[in-house]
Amino acid sequence: MTHINSEGKINDNSYLVDAWLFRVEKNLSLYVIENEGEKVMIDAGVSISARKVVNKLKELGLFPIQKIILTHSHWDHFEACSKLEKLMKNEIEVYASEKAIENLKNPEVMNDVFDIKVAPIEGVIPLKEGDIIDLKGFELEILNFFGHTMDSIAVLDRKNKNIYPGDAILDKPDRDTFIPAFMPPAFNENELLKTFQTLRDLKDELNSISLAHSGVWTEEDCDKFITDMEEIHFKTKNAIIEWYSENQEPGYIAKQYRNTFIPNSTVHTEEHIAGLELLISWFLNGLKLAGFIE
Repeated sequence: MTHINSEGKINDNSYLVDAWLFRVEKNLSLYVIENEGEKVMIDAGVSISARKVVNKLKELGLFPIQKIILTHSHWDHFEACSKLEKLMKNEIEVYASEKAIENLKNPEVMNDVFDIKVAPIEGVIPLKEGDIIDLKGFELEILNFFGHTMDSIAVLDRKNKNIYPGDAILDKPDRDTFIPAFMPPAFNENELLKTFQTLRDLKDELNSISLAHSGVWTEEDCDKFITDMEEIHFKTKNAIIEWYSENQEPGYIAKQYRNTFIPNSTVHTEEHIAGLELLISWFLNGLKLAGFIE
């Protein structure tokens, strides 16, 4: 199997937990990495799913966790932090990029751009490029993966040849669906291209890539993902800009996107295109704020 999107163990030290974004299963993947009882979770997910996440952690023997690493400051990756801590009844160390600290303390911009209300979180431990999270001798390396946001990080597990990039590259919920990374409010294409290069430089060291909304792609699909990511970015970006010049309605662009790029998608089907329309509206906002469209 080269795509893992079901809950459970994904390698010798790591597990996938489904966080049900928008009450939809297999729409937000959290990951728990464990070594000798020390556990860190990659991202926190959304508050409404926190109890479900805790129940799954108990079922998998991973309760409680001691640390959370936030891949970036978009609301769906950190909203559940405080609720998880209450449900676990223990103090959790929360880590994020040093560039994310202010956004987490003051999430007003994120709230406005996504039309959602998320409370601030304090006391987050800052991380920078090259930092190591040590789980009793098992090391996870932090890499800056800017572009999707200017506070995105990836977590590299060299032992298991796996990387957790959050949303920093693109998402791929099935073999026929891909979702690019140009989200508001701080998409930066120049930085994204640097991130693509960083990931390409790591390609020979990786056997899998664990995506924030799409589960884990392994072996030849991991290689293909890394090979194709930059081409996918440019062809989707350029097409959306062209379609926007024809018709600015997200519904029109969503239909064009689906018919052109993902006609066989099992996620964004013709009958269930509302989710893709929402994504397109965010893409347009990201492109506007980055200066690609007016």
